[in-house]
Amino acid sequence: MGSFDFITLFFLVAAVIIFLQLRSVLGRRTGRERPPFDPFSPRDAAERPEAQDNGKVIQLPRRDGNGEETDTRYQRVDSFAPAGTPLNASLRQIVDADPTFDPKEFVNGARIAYEMIVLAFADGDRKTLKGLLSREVYDGFEAAIAERESRGEVMKSTFVGIEKADITHAEMRKTEASLTLRIVSQLISATYDKAGTLIEGDAEAVAEVNDLWTFSRDLRSRDPNWKLIATESET
Repeated sequence: MGSFDFITLFFLVAAVIIFLQLRSVLGRRTGRERPPFDPFSPRDAAERPEAQDNGKVIQLPRRDGNGEETDTRYQRVDSFAPAGTPLNASLRQIVDADPTFDPKEFVNGARIAYEMIVLAFADGDRKTLKGLLSREVYDGFEAAIAERESRGEVMKSTFVGIEKADITHAEMRKTEASLTLRIVSQLISATYDKAGTLIEGDAEAVAEVNDLWTFSRDLRSRDPNWKLIATESET
């Protein structure tokens, strides 16, 4: 027998020995084996030792389509607006339509958008405004910018900060959510004519500005951005 045949025979015998050892360790299927355990199966959940304690079945928390517990979504709302208030009820409707909605995160985003819009208006930055405003609001802002430019006027604004930003109203209309915020900010704003003469505002004084701004978003849209759909100044 050649060396090749001897090596082949050696590995064949070794394979048979290994197979017999594994069979003795792992056992053979008899057709009476229990199916694999699934911890999320109602039947298997009931068979877990902790589920059989005192004869009670432990219920897993309900989760939404994003894997988040249903009650957790409402806790975000309840910590923001007291349960039982109209605002809380409206915010819950928005959360039902968009489980990722977080009122605190929305306010943080609105504060950033407010500063961007105020400064973009002063600078005449139409590109930035177009991405943050609804068509109707943008048309109004653009008309004011165009009129200012036609007179050769220049507006200079310094954003000092936002003292307060609170959601005062929330509403769901079909798939569209809208939220109104009362924003109290501090600005330094001055407008100069084409000769450089101050004609409005104050280049040094900090003024308090009170606004009511309403943002809206179609929750079916893939665009995650909210747009400003209405503005109102409070005295």
